[in-house]
Amino acid sequence: MSMLRKKPRQQRSRATYDAILEAAAQLFGQLGYQATTTNKVAEKAGVSIGSLYQYFPHKEALILALSEQHMEQSGSVLGAVFQRLDRERPGVEQTLTLLIDTTVALHRHNPAMHRLLFEQTPRSAELMARFRRLESMMAAAVAAQLLRLGIGGPHPQARALLLVQAIEAQVHGAVLAPPDNLTTDELIGEIKRLWRAALGC
Repeated sequence: MSMLRKKPRQQRSRATYDAILEAAAQLFGQLGYQATTTNKVAEKAGVSIGSLYQYFPHKEALILALSEQHMEQSGSVLGAVFQRLDRERPGVEQTLTLLIDTTVALHRHNPAMHRLLFEQTPRSAELMARFRRLESMMAAAVAAQLLRLGIGGPHPQARALLLVQAIEAQVHGAVLAPPDNLTTDELIGEIKRLWRAALGC
């Protein structure tokens, strides 16, 4: 059973729901997961704690809602990218560059949310299941591109999954935690060279 209560449909209730989520996102970003409390979120959102609990029974429910929102937004951006790839049918290097550049843009757009979801938040079974579903959808879309390009190998689904997992982890580190002696742009350049070599282009 999901830890989230039903999303409100009425405009006023939806405004309250959105205000609570926005306050939670800001506080999680400023204070971190452990230091943020539902009372602090309610206060910042300008609602009673009872109103907050009407939609979110506890702090983890806030994280789940934020992760769902984040994944929906990311999925929408990535969906548009795969539609473009299907329409334009570029070569291997251009396809790889577009996928990596899109992943970089998503990390740069909201770095605080990426840090929260991937570095601070406890890994509940429900949260991890949501990440795995998005990951599986991404891998299926990438596998279709590998097959289109004739570089799927004997196990295109496995190759696509490893590519998705690796690029996500590599870009996360490059954008959010680059070492002192390297810039993010230098690391992104190396990620592209690494995968061009791995895919034979």
